[in-house]
Amino acid sequence: MNGAKAILKALEMQGVEIIFGHPGGTIMPTYDALYDSPIRHVLVRHEQGGIHAATGYARASGRVGVVMATSGPGALNLVTGLQDALMDSTPVVAITGNVPQHLIGTDAFQEADVVGITQPVTKHNMQVRNVNDIPRAIAEAFYIASTGRPGPVLLDFPKDVQLAEFTGSFDVKIDLPGYKPTYKGHPRQIERALEALSRAERPVLMIGGGAQHASAEVTELALKTGLPVIPTLMGLGAFPGTHPQCLGMPGMHGSVAANRAIQYADTILAIGLRFDDRVTGKISRFAPNAHTVIHVDIDPAEIGKLVKTSIPVVGDAKWVAAELVKGAKRLNLSKWWAQLEEWKSKYPFAWKPKPYLQSQEVIQAFWEATGGRAIVTSGVGQHQMFVAQFFKFDRPRTWINSGGLGTMGVGLPFAIGAALARPDELVIDFDGDGSFQMTLQELATLKKLNLNVKIVILNNGFLGMVRQWQDLFHARRYSEVYLADSNPDFAKLAEAYGIPGFTLTDKAQLQEAAREVLTQPGPVLLEARVHHEEGVFPMIPSGGAAEDMIIENPREAVAGD
Repeated sequence: MNGAKAILKALEMQGVEIIFGHPGGTIMPTYDALYDSPIRHVLVRHEQGGIHAATGYARASGRVGVVMATSGPGALNLVTGLQDALMDSTPVVAITGNVPQHLIGTDAFQEADVVGITQPVTKHNMQVRNVNDIPRAIAEAFYIASTGRPGPVLLDFPKDVQLAEFTGSFDVKIDLPGYKPTYKGHPRQIERALEALSRAERPVLMIGGGAQHASAEVTELALKTGLPVIPTLMGLGAFPGTHPQCLGMPGMHGSVAANRAIQYADTILAIGLRFDDRVTGKISRFAPNAHTVIHVDIDPAEIGKLVKTSIPVVGDAKWVAAELVKGAKRLNLSKWWAQLEEWKSKYPFAWKPKPYLQSQEVIQAFWEATGGRAIVTSGVGQHQMFVAQFFKFDRPRTWINSGGLGTMGVGLPFAIGAALARPDELVIDFDGDGSFQMTLQELATLKKLNLNVKIVILNNGFLGMVRQWQDLFHARRYSEVYLADSNPDFAKLAEAYGIPGFTLTDKAQLQEAAREVLTQPGPVLLEARVHHEEGVFPMIPSGGAAEDMIIENPREAVAGD
């Protein structure tokens, strides 16, 4: 057995069933070994598509996603996806090849300092220089990626290590003295949290991406106490979005009810979130009435990093939420709920009827047609925010988007990974005409796999979110955001890849188009040509706070807009 075969056997022992990747010179020995391996390989058309697909797989399944690439340009094409996975706490293991060790540092063909370059964008990385270290390195990589706060790990294998004879053992015991995540929250801190909740008059429960694996416990806690629930963009689905206790997401494009609830809350229980700036706005004006902030997170570095925390609880969201349930009691929040219900009824997510097609009604039509039973991915931009507002997620791990890094182009590869992780589920990628073109070459991957993925492109002919900011804050000086004069015919583009494509322009045909797309087997693309000057509202301007929220589009009153 050589090192390449040892790599694949070690991956098999970690339960790996699928690897996303693209071959090249320095990883070729491992691809040669892959020829005889039971592990399924998905050939992507670009390495960035590969790591995004691995991320989609991980987010949909809860398992570690695996991507493989060659040295130099292949490995460097993973960097954006590694940072994306790091910021959104996604367990991914990247396997890269490198030039033989005697050529490292000589500027050899396709050489790059992959370990040095990726150190800031991974949870852990290393170059494996001894063939007999392969089983231990891979076991540790999966352990680090999937435990504590999940994240990406990269292992770099010089070509000579892949070719060397393996004489080591696969009987590996993991012992990392410097890495001991805390799963069980301190009992006294949990008691303090329960005491604070019992005294609260206007409490809220905020949940983030870290609560996705704790959905049952978080939901039980909310139902037992009667707490209003505010899921962040990454937390959507961890608590049913259609439940009366759900206030919708907070932040820049969050609901009025959620943002005002935070503004007036006296107690915040935050589970599995990091108080991102898109949630808090101006920190000094965030939750000004909250005398108690209870922050539950497995990563102690996040607690108190941005928002002053009264009661820190370091531990796993699932474990801590279950402990909170044991001691929690029904809270008397009738006055608080009366105010919350008023905000919810007065300021729902809505759109004004127009003669032309609007993104919101397209998303709403697909939500109604599916009954919400779909895994949904998106690119980044206005369409992403519209989906978060109008597609109500009732199940965990069904909303896969780029929250922290805001990576355009992730929608299609995320969908491919999610569909492979959960092949019995319908997957819908809501994408923008700008975002989709970042990774559209993965249509070839989608066609080859014949996955049940429906792509809905909300084409407004602009880089919509940038255009919205230029509209509101730069005197409508639209600089380099216009796409309509050079966009392809997306339906024809899909057909060029052998995928059925449709174009929707008439809103009267929306319901029929949604049914047609959903009933066709395999991949389908629908281009919905929506209004060119849409806006996502409500909106808190950058650097502002909840009281600065723009509730409605100020352009609505302008004739002709």
